[in-house]
Amino acid sequence: MRIAFIGLGNMGGPMARNLVAAGYDLAVHDIRPDAAIDGATWAASPAEAGAGRDVAITMLPTPRHVEAVLLGPDGLLDALAPGAVWIDMSTSVPEVADRVRRAAEPRGVHVLDAPVSGMAVGAKAGTLQIFVGGDPEVYARVRPVLEVMGDPERIMRVGGHGAGYTVKLMINLLWFAHLVATTEVLAIGTSAGVDLAVLRDALQASPAASNFLGRDVLSVLERGDYDESFALALACKDLGLAVDLAREVKVPAELSALVEQVFRRARRAYGDRAGEMAPMRLWEDLLDSPLRLTTQGA
Repeated sequence: MRIAFIGLGNMGGPMARNLVAAGYDLAVHDIRPDAAIDGATWAASPAEAGAGRDVAITMLPTPRHVEAVLLGPDGLLDALAPGAVWIDMSTSVPEVADRVRRAAEPRGVHVLDAPVSGMAVGAKAGTLQIFVGGDPEVYARVRPVLEVMGDPERIMRVGGHGAGYTVKLMINLLWFAHLVATTEVLAIGTSAGVDLAVLRDALQASPAASNFLGRDVLSVLERGDYDESFALALACKDLGLAVDLAREVKVPAELSALVEQVFRRARRAYGDRAGEMAPMRLWEDLLDSPLRLTTQGA
């Protein structure tokens, strides 16, 4: 199976390398020529990457980048032959899936949305969680490709076209809400005199326990790592897409909108390239002290 891969950033680069390591014939393209990958053929444009390929994968920052790569000048869609499969693994929105499918289907090109969860570490390890929207037969055909990039037990078809995008947006939305709520609780509790380690252990042993509190927050509490592999600008983009989706389906999203405001405030304070967990710094700055585990919880 011959594959094109477009978008070689913090996530896409490791994913493409895993495909090369698995022995796939890979053509790659990115706006940065220095993102080229050993063992893959470099293409000068999306169209050149997709020519003669059975599968084309995109991993891009925003919905507008997805549409530009697929439908723009020298775009991917013009190069794909009937029967080819385009898999968009970007975080996008169902509306884009609909527009792209309307352009692709008359040409005989199959479309799947398959966004991922697992951060850069999962991309490197090939253990991403993948949420696929689209035709079940097309999904079955390309599943071996997905299994190179993701954990086979955590790759799932979640519905028709656009369902993958929706599920990923909801996962991100809830994770960002966990970050804001957890930080606020830790800041209040420690300001009231409870040891941070003790407070975290108590919360994790209670009905308020969460995966974020048990695992993800430790990158900050133990190492001061705000995860710059996923930029705050992208986190704000995802939150905006999620809130826009809520508005589109006419579901109130007051809490989600507030979480978005917190992230945008952190972006103004720390910049576009700050890590996705940088909003925790808003409370640390207010306390004039970092939230760090210095003792073992009792």
